[in-house]
Amino acid sequence: MDGQPTGYMERTRHYYRALGYKSDYVWAIFPDVPFVRLKKPLSQARVGLVTTAGPPGDTNRDANGVRHVWSGAVSSPPERPTTDLAWDKESTHTDDRESYLPIAAVQTLVAEGVVGDIAARFYGVPTEYSQKKTIETDAPEVLARIREDGADAALLCAL
Repeated sequence: MDGQPTGYMERTRHYYRALGYKSDYVWAIFPDVPFVRLKKPLSQARVGLVTTAGPPGDTNRDANGVRHVWSGAVSSPPERPTTDLAWDKESTHTDDRESYLPIAAVQTLVAEGVVGDIAARFYGVPTEYSQKKTIETDAPEVLARIREDGADAALLCAL
């Protein structure tokens, strides 16, 4: 080692190899970015929180063990929605829920008038080794829930 920090993408490649995956993760590339500008000031917008944390236990898994999008009430989020997930536990921890589900921080921004409102639910997206499932199944489901809750914007909070 030359004393320089390891880049995130390189570290992730090493981590996936250590998990036993035969090929490196292929990072998503979007030539046409699927984002748009807000149609109203952020101070008037309702924001929905999207996290990659999972619910306690396997409540978001179907009979085949496949994880699916889940939602939870902002008013009563789970304490540790990360226990069943894999991440580099030697380099980081999930003791601070605000780091991957910043409900209190957004509520403070609402109180200060920076953000108009926070959606009543947050949305959990399973981390998968499948861009196809994320793009074709999970992303449309999250978008439908965000729209159902009247959110104007989504804040993506990765674990």
